[in-house]
Amino acid sequence: MRGRKKNHQATTRLTALFAALLLGGCATITRGTTDTLVITSEPPNADVRLSNGLTCRTPCSLSVDRDEELVVTIARDGYEPVEATVTPKVAGAGAAGMAGNVVFGGLIGAAVDAGSGAMYDLVPNPLHVKLVPLEEASRGRAARGGTRETAQQVASDG
Repeated sequence: MRGRKKNHQATTRLTALFAALLLGGCATITRGTTDTLVITSEPPNADVRLSNGLTCRTPCSLSVDRDEELVVTIARDGYEPVEATVTPKVAGAGAAGMAGNVVFGGLIGAAVDAGSGAMYDLVPNPLHVKLVPLEEASRGRAARGGTRETAQQVASDG
C-alpha cells in the first residue's frame, strides 16, 4: 500500500511539472513581459515623455511592455526637441523561447509568448540622442533651405 501512495505522488508531481511546461510560454517564463528601456542624451538632464504616459529625466530607465511600440519625446530648454520611435522586434532569446515551445510541443506556450510580447526586444535600446542647440538647428535649417531634420536622423547621429 505504501509503495502505491509513493508512486501516485511521483506521478502527480510529474504531471504538474509537464502541465506547467505546456501551459507557460518558455520566453514568458525566462524573459518576462516587460523590458527596461534605457534613455540617455547629450547633454543630460533632458525631459523624456513616452507615448504611454511615463516620464523621466535623462539618463533614465523605465520598465515598459516588450510588445508596445513607443514614441519617445526628449526635450530640454535651449535645444531642438527630438522624437524617436522604439519598436518591438523578435529577439534572439525570444526566438529561442519560441523554439523551446515547439520542441516541447507547447503550442499553448507559443501562443502565450506571442500574446504576452515576451519574444520581443525593444529597438533601439538603449536609446541615445544628441540634442542640437536651437541656434545651431536654425542655422542648419537655413543652410538646407528651410527643411527640418527628422527626429530619427538626430537620434541616430553620434
